[in-house]
Amino acid sequence: MRKLQRAREVGVRKVLGSVKYELIRQFLLESIVLTSIALVLAIALVQIALPTFNELSGKHLSIDIKEHYLLLLSLIPFGLLVGILAGSYPAFFLSSFKPVEVLKGKFSTGRGSISLRSGLVVFQFFISVSLIVGTIVVYQQLSYIQHKKLGYEKDQLLVLKGTWALGKNEDVLRKELLKDPRVANVTTSGYKPAGDTDSNNSMAYAENDDTQMMRTLEYHIDDQYIPTMGMQMVSGRNFSKEFPTDSTGIIINESAAKAFGWGVNAVGHNITRLKNNDGLKIRYHVIGVVKNFHFKSLHESITPLLMVMESSPGLIVKVKTKDVSGLLNNIKKQWAAFNVDQPFSYAFMDEDFNNMYKVEQKTGTILGIFAALTIFVACLGLFGLATFTAEQRTKEIGIRKVLGADIPQIIGLLSKDFLKLILIACVMAFPLSYWTMSKWLQDFAYRIDISWLVFIVAGVSSAIIASLTISYQAIKAALANPVKTLRTE
Repeated sequence: MRKLQRAREVGVRKVLGSVKYELIRQFLLESIVLTSIALVLAIALVQIALPTFNELSGKHLSIDIKEHYLLLLSLIPFGLLVGILAGSYPAFFLSSFKPVEVLKGKFSTGRGSISLRSGLVVFQFFISVSLIVGTIVVYQQLSYIQHKKLGYEKDQLLVLKGTWALGKNEDVLRKELLKDPRVANVTTSGYKPAGDTDSNNSMAYAENDDTQMMRTLEYHIDDQYIPTMGMQMVSGRNFSKEFPTDSTGIIINESAAKAFGWGVNAVGHNITRLKNNDGLKIRYHVIGVVKNFHFKSLHESITPLLMVMESSPGLIVKVKTKDVSGLLNNIKKQWAAFNVDQPFSYAFMDEDFNNMYKVEQKTGTILGIFAALTIFVACLGLFGLATFTAEQRTKEIGIRKVLGADIPQIIGLLSKDFLKLILIACVMAFPLSYWTMSKWLQDFAYRIDISWLVFIVAGVSSAIIASLTISYQAIKAALANPVKTLRTE
């Protein structure tokens, strides 16, 4: 764009004897040199940013000169090609000017070139607005996941791993933990709604109708599991050691009660399940219905779940103190006293829950970074177009100021054309970004609805960024002395 301002230089050079091919060679050489510098800077920037990108994406990419020298060498002809392509249009265009017309200021840049520049700005902001919408939607969905009621309390839950190695001492450790005033409750179970968990599927049918066999997920828990996890009973009661018959009792979730056709009136009905797929049938009586809780990610709907009172190695501790590090040190000492080969290991339920959505978190971060980069590039293009437009309309601005136009009017005159481009970009970006993010949200069984406020925020923020970008050139042109500009013109 700035090469068009060198038209008078071309006219002077031609008057002084320069021929067309020399001018073409000069412009192409300048373009190739700039492209080569940009290529070197780009490789250096990639090398610097690669560790951060690997951390965000979970990849292990690297640029080693010894291993990737062929790739790096192939960038040299690529840089030359880009330099030639970038410099060809201004080189051949400027070198074709007639010196007499150029020196008289009668040359025209053409409406086609202006339309091309405007089109490029629209395209750049189209990408930027789309990425802004995508970033907002991803972060709204992540916020929804973080604040959604899961049916259990994931905070302050400490999961002790590898307790199977303790054998009979697992129950000893559980009793010792209950003596600690920093512990609210402890349950013995390896079944967890988040993180690494035991898994057991079973086939079950209601009453005596084995023709309605259903595949369900099965949890093995004790009588402290539901209160420790902060779950709620919809009907019936929890397991209790005071009822010996609870060995054949079963608790089901709301989804299972609905699937069996009982609803909230499931208590008292019978369920037969096939244990370990070996054909052994065990008959249970329903003693309670637990409120639905998310035992899988929010990508999946809540399916039927059976909970039986059976032993399962694993300890989940409900903590009621801020001195978590002190509690962990105490547990570690108790673990060491058992002299087992299994090292002490633990996790927090809320961290395991967040780890289920690492891909979405990385997607949001990467989208945000790319949105910032594309906005920056789009602003560079917009700033260049604003500079060019202000210089092309110098005489018009001078005449308007002489006729009484004030500075706000001049700034508005230059700004409104660019804001129209942003509006066009938004109109193009909104439908596509809505469709794309709707498709992305379909991977979640539980998701947000895309609000119209998302598009208002994206459009307004883009307009503000564009206004700030062109404001410098607009104010500079508005403050210029009209007498000086008209004299020079």
